[in-house]
Amino acid sequence: MLKKAKDSLLIKRHSSAHILASVIKKHYPQAKLGIGPSIADGFYYDFKDLDIKEKDLPNIEQKMRELIKQDITFSKKQVSIEEAKSIFKDEPFKLELIKELSARGHKKVCIYQSGDFVDLCEGPHIKASKELNPQGLKLLKLAGAYWKGKETNPMLLRIYGTYFDKEEDLAKFEEKIKEAEKRNHQVLNKKSDLFAIYPESIGSGLIVWHPNGSIISQQIEDFWKKIHQKQGYELVYSPHIGRLELWKRSGHFSHYKEMMYAPMKMPDETYLLKPMNCPFHIEIYRSKQRSYKDLPIKYAELGTVYRYEKKGVLLGLLRVRGFTQDDAHIFCQEDQLEQEIEKVIDLAFLMLKVFGFKDFEVEMALRGVEKDKNYIGAEENWLKAENALRQVLKKKKIKFKEGIGEAKFYGPSIDIKTLDVLGRSWQGPTIQVDFNLPEKFDLYYINQKGAKVRPVMIHRTVLGAMERFIGSLIENFGGAFPLWLCPIQVAIVSVADKYIALAEKIKKELEDFRVEIFASKDSVSKKIRQAEEQKIPYILVVGEKEKKILGSRKLLPVRLRGGQIQKMTLSRLKNTLAKKVQDKSLDL
Repeated sequence: MLKKAKDSLLIKRHSSAHILASVIKKHYPQAKLGIGPSIADGFYYDFKDLDIKEKDLPNIEQKMRELIKQDITFSKKQVSIEEAKSIFKDEPFKLELIKELSARGHKKVCIYQSGDFVDLCEGPHIKASKELNPQGLKLLKLAGAYWKGKETNPMLLRIYGTYFDKEEDLAKFEEKIKEAEKRNHQVLNKKSDLFAIYPESIGSGLIVWHPNGSIISQQIEDFWKKIHQKQGYELVYSPHIGRLELWKRSGHFSHYKEMMYAPMKMPDETYLLKPMNCPFHIEIYRSKQRSYKDLPIKYAELGTVYRYEKKGVLLGLLRVRGFTQDDAHIFCQEDQLEQEIEKVIDLAFLMLKVFGFKDFEVEMALRGVEKDKNYIGAEENWLKAENALRQVLKKKKIKFKEGIGEAKFYGPSIDIKTLDVLGRSWQGPTIQVDFNLPEKFDLYYINQKGAKVRPVMIHRTVLGAMERFIGSLIENFGGAFPLWLCPIQVAIVSVADKYIALAEKIKKELEDFRVEIFASKDSVSKKIRQAEEQKIPYILVVGEKEKKILGSRKLLPVRLRGGQIQKMTLSRLKNTLAKKVQDKSLDL
């Protein structure tokens, strides 16, 4: 029964997307249609050549309600490919979809008409708009989105909305949105001072980590390096630029040219800022002859890469132009492939669990229809790569969906998206199998018979872009990081200047931890509030009473994040802090 109700809501949201598109085409006829599906919490529709602002959404929303009240019907019809091309002759994105359907062997396509609006769509839809509650409709926000999610495709304007049958359910959803706004990493950053972007001086989309943010980044990086070395990875470092010829040989230049910064032409050579780390790791592998006894070889690097994202899609830490990729490349024998994929999946889930992510969505990124145009390599190799990924997912009983057209140009992948406490999805680990770059760079190892054999290459990240990962951590924790990640782990609030020396003495006792003394002329309550706003896990207030207690075995009152008071000796506090840091505990 619940599934039926959920399906019904998805259908109503999908129908709401069509009503949105109908209103847009009527009042902004120059707009070109993208797609408009239902999603987990609502729906969206993408448009090109649509010039509207957030302030226009209430008016568009009202016109949608008016259209709903007209009780328009939704009717389905099958038309020939040629007829569909005629209907959508002025809609380039619909024509592209029709072409793809035709290439797959479709002789007819499905369209839906709702009032005066016609869309290319398989449905299903409601029978008539009277099935919708006009007051259950809400347009949420605007965002930029690449056509089909590909950075090299045109940028479209996406209108997000939602629909609920009951107004009270909509109200609850809006509360959830408000909570998400409270957790916005850019808002929380104003108090925690983790990072900054200086568009006028340094440039848009380029992150500068301030001291507090650098501490968090360092903790993550140190943990990342330690666990990778334990798992047999060798750490490497590579430069930020490489010769143009390198990127031409790898194929990145032809496939990602629009995303790459302009070539730097020197008197005798041309260089590019690197968009990927893989060609450098390939060159390390090629630096000497390899034996089957050496494989698998695993190179890992926290390598900063640069991609020229358009300004419209830049978003704090979540969408940037320069980012550090927790990259690794595994060179292995073909019969080692599934075992190595399985190890990467286990490592990815372990890493994410440590950082508090427990729920995941898994997608297998596959080729699109136009295989020859967008992808390199032999069909046989693609099928072997896809089969290896699929077999591991099935063996580990991991539910996944297929993302047609989402594969990189050199190979398919498993993409793991994390779900935070609000149920939002974040792009995380990715595992890509590549038979093609080893061929392009003529990689080989010597097998047991002394013959040259091509290795298989696995490209993988287990956190993704560090900037985006930390942005998602900020929002998932609402800025209240677990102790081991906190820039300041203990705040010591001095009641008056005469107790600063005592605060310094306690700080020395806690020298293994990150401690800050709050010794300003502000009132004690204000200093405590400042520490709480920074979401510091432990707060000690130091005054005359504490001075007397400290030299004895009496218990000190320790304020935990959230306001709870626990009494403990300084020795017990030190042991508590040490254990929680060592265990990477998520609790205080």
